[in-house]
Amino acid sequence: MTGLLDTNVALYLLGGRLAEALPVGDYGISVITEMELLAYPTLTTEEEEHVRRFITNLTICELTPTVRLRAVALRRAERLKLPDAIIGATALEQNVELWTNDTRLTRISGLRCRTVRLK
Repeated sequence: MTGLLDTNVALYLLGGRLAEALPVGDYGISVITEMELLAYPTLTTEEEEHVRRFITNLTICELTPTVRLRAVALRRAERLKLPDAIIGATALEQNVELWTNDTRLTRISGLRCRTVRLK
């Protein structure tokens, strides 16, 4: 896997808001990002289908016992919201860069992050 997409970057991709394309590669998302993308109460049937097609091109990283342990440690140490801690822990566990524009995540020691430019 080339990198893990945070929910914000996945939303930017879905909305066509990236200033430039991501480098070619195989990307993944945390199961938390999958759930966040599909859980919007105002999501129309068309939008849901678009999200589901987008997700089929990604690796879904499940919530393993080691990710759970890392997420708890990150939440405590960095005072992150639990979904952010899980996404950060997933990137650490997969040993890949996290594509995110969340500045709190970019400051975590040991977590390799890349930001995206928006249109």
